[in-house]
Amino acid sequence: MSQDLLPPVAPSVTAELVEALSPRLRKRLDAGITKLAARPVVREGDTVRIAVDDDTDLELHAPEGAVTSADAIRCGCLLAPDCLHRAAAASAAPVAEDTPDSTPAQPTTEGAAQPPDDETAAPAQLAAARAVYDAAAAVLEAGADGSGAVLQAELLRAAHTARLAGLPRVAAAAVSVVNGVRAARSADPAHRLPDLVDALRTVLGMAHRLPFATGPDLAELRGSARQPYTPDGSLRLYGLFSEPVLTTTGYAGAVTWTADAEGRLYTVSDVAPGGPGRATGAADRAVRIGDTALTHRELSRAGLAVSGATVSPTGRLGAGAGVRAVRASGAAWSAEPLDRLWEVPVAEQVARALSGSGHGLLFLDVTLAGTVREATGDCLLADCEGRTVRLAVAHDDPALPYRDNLRLLAAAPGSRLRVVARLAPGPLPRALLLAAEHPTRAGDRVDLGLDRLQHADLPTTTAAPAPAPAPPVDEAPLHLLRRRVHQAVSGGRRVLGFPDSGAGDGGRLRRVGLATAGDLLGELRSAAADRSRDAFGRLLPADTGRFAHAWLAAAVYTGEVERALCAAAWGADAEVVATSR
Repeated sequence: MSQDLLPPVAPSVTAELVEALSPRLRKRLDAGITKLAARPVVREGDTVRIAVDDDTDLELHAPEGAVTSADAIRCGCLLAPDCLHRAAAASAAPVAEDTPDSTPAQPTTEGAAQPPDDETAAPAQLAAARAVYDAAAAVLEAGADGSGAVLQAELLRAAHTARLAGLPRVAAAAVSVVNGVRAARSADPAHRLPDLVDALRTVLGMAHRLPFATGPDLAELRGSARQPYTPDGSLRLYGLFSEPVLTTTGYAGAVTWTADAEGRLYTVSDVAPGGPGRATGAADRAVRIGDTALTHRELSRAGLAVSGATVSPTGRLGAGAGVRAVRASGAAWSAEPLDRLWEVPVAEQVARALSGSGHGLLFLDVTLAGTVREATGDCLLADCEGRTVRLAVAHDDPALPYRDNLRLLAAAPGSRLRVVARLAPGPLPRALLLAAEHPTRAGDRVDLGLDRLQHADLPTTTAAPAPAPAPPVDEAPLHLLRRRVHQAVSGGRRVLGFPDSGAGDGGRLRRVGLATAGDLLGELRSAAADRSRDAFGRLLPADTGRFAHAWLAAAVYTGEVERALCAAAWGADAEVVATSR
């Protein structure tokens, strides 16, 4: 059974079905999911049918693209509706990003949902934040390896409660953790442990801060249920590049980036439930804006004239009935107005990306210099303003050509190219390669996640040298703390409770001047090992609150220090980055 064939299921539905299981069936849920995954699946219109066995079918009904009620999952077995199959199917399906019944409905004149009155909402929001914190702490306690469908469902229920209480941002962060845990447990190529660490740090941090927040900080933590689109008049846009979207949440498609004459960036996206096939095919679909017949691939090299434009706070173009768009001429990266994107000093671009106020994209002029081998694969080395930059693949799924294209570019050392990349924070200058000028066709460009380079596209040159092992990095030595933060997310509390898990690392951190890091590591290890016993010597339940608090403090500290190290590596002003956050 491929997750791509299953419709997204609302968090509340999954939580309801899992909660209804008997304790005996809950223990069998993860095995039930694995067994169901081996069964054939067919989709007929809005219905997905799974053959549980030769005589029994399980059906998921999604008339609006997602399963929004428990009654929409039906099983023909003798134990239904209290059977394991319904909960297993819901737990195996992608998590629906939003559902109509989960939005606090107080429409304004613009039709956007707003949170209820502060005084009325405050108690419910505090309770919801506490529930999210406790459920996320339980996931951290078990680690991704031990967070099966039951713990995931508890966090989904807390996310649903948070959304109903007017905390859509907290709810979305909780769902991101569930998606990350599922990706880790299924060995999804898109899974990256640092991303799951960030997701857990975000949701725990938001839930922890919310009871003490006021004013703008509280409004930011609450978020908004839907992104408002505001009128932006007429726009003349120039295509930059397209990138595939393939998420661990079961969504796929393409996003095309464009810029106006002043260098402001706008996006047109086509993302829906799907897998690698949709990610590679969406680029040849017509963009959903106005009456234009341009595909995403065509728009990335052409232009667009838009009237009646509406734009979200993140720069996404709306596709309302009043929007009109026609094809216009494009521009080369080396010509006006797009060339101004590459004229911004790299340090300034990095500072903007690290501050969280930008889009995270970097526009770089580089000279290719070979490759270096890292644990996650080969990186392309390039010189950028006298600084060695590591350009890594943006996505590891083999259906996307990122990795193959990077290998081919590595065979053209000495080539000078303009590239678009996304900043990857770390102690060394590092970015994820998204698009590049064509190595031999002047004025042309390559969307590295969609287009496939061939050997004939490379300049005549000697073969690239074999990649060298990555040299040791002096991290001062923050990695001693980061490693434990990551280990906890992967393996849970128990991996830090072993006597030799980091013994002596705290002293090493203090000797190099990182006393705070040493103290945080000591508290993290102490909290992990703290298991009291009753009068009969039996272990008492673990204090998940203390461990979550110790982990959160270490994760936040590590993130901020890494941000400062990243700024220094790129020559950006760390103080500007810190004060702008």
